[in-house]
Amino acid sequence: MDMLTIGAFAKACRLSPKALRLYDELELLRPARVDPETGYRYYAVGQLEQARLVAWLRRLGMPLARIRRVCAMEPGPAAREIRAYWAQVEAETAARRDLAAFLVDHLSPSQGKDTSMLELRYSALSDTGLVRGANQDTAYAGTRVLAVADGFGPGGAPASTAAVEALKFLDDEPLPAGSVLNVLEDAVQGATRAVQAVEGVPSETGTTLTAMVWTGSQLALVHIGDSRAYLLRDGELFRITHDHTVVQSMIDEGRLTPEEATAHPQRLLLLKALGTGRAVADAPDMRLHDVRPDDRYLLCSDGLPIVVPDEEIARILGSTPVPDEAVRALVGAANDSGGPDNVSCVVADVVESDAATGYRFN
Repeated sequence: MDMLTIGAFAKACRLSPKALRLYDELELLRPARVDPETGYRYYAVGQLEQARLVAWLRRLGMPLARIRRVCAMEPGPAAREIRAYWAQVEAETAARRDLAAFLVDHLSPSQGKDTSMLELRYSALSDTGLVRGANQDTAYAGTRVLAVADGFGPGGAPASTAAVEALKFLDDEPLPAGSVLNVLEDAVQGATRAVQAVEGVPSETGTTLTAMVWTGSQLALVHIGDSRAYLLRDGELFRITHDHTVVQSMIDEGRLTPEEATAHPQRLLLLKALGTGRAVADAPDMRLHDVRPDDRYLLCSDGLPIVVPDEEIARILGSTPVPDEAVRALVGAANDSGGPDNVSCVVADVVESDAATGYRFN
């Protein structure tokens, strides 16, 4: 059998040695022989065709998990799988076009946008669900502060409560837009200390935190963990947070598809959280959001999206005009789908001030 060194094989198939080592680890493209003493990889000339197929599919943008499936197929089914993947890409591209338009508008300077007469109309609801014996979530909606925290570990409930309680003072603080992120950063540090100070809580305890603070013209977002924030604008639903989880990092790297992530054994493993056992505090995501009249924001624990798809979330948010009714409908949808986890939702509408009325249900 004609053999090529990893360097010669990489040059022939136009894949880097680093990529070949990764594909070996993923069992996507195994070397024909590995030297037992040096660990050096050798490839058969006959493997070049598969390697080139992998390279082409990567250039197409196909995730590694799906490439593995294509490479295991006969040519006919493989061609159909590639065609189906490209149809999906075209559909997602259209959705990303809408997201890009939203981001361009969101990140454009806000001069000239009249937000001085806007207020929030809001509601919050937390539910144990149908499987868990206790509720470790905390949801809160106030004049300025919107927050959802999802505790975990033996002291998850007091941890999530402590994190949210540490932010409530912002309801009464003057918050100029120019310095609100500094104020919010200090508040999150206070939330971290509050979680760490909960008495009798083991080191494996912690909480996620997704919160927004209203300045009167903008919403300041802080996010850590896998609770989420969404924006419904002009009938389109946008997720404005990124999950800090192992599976999300694998999706980002192309090692998993979103569909595979739903059944992955590590799907609940967090990369970031507010926790008592962390020697160095994890840094949350923080940024400002410009708002428009009629924007609707949703903050939720992962008990909602693990069983209710984004399309259904968008439908409920778009068809339920009152925040109180919206949070009840969302929690109901999660429980109708089995309610395997605690579920918490905060819905806040940006409205003209003369129409604003606050609601809070905790």
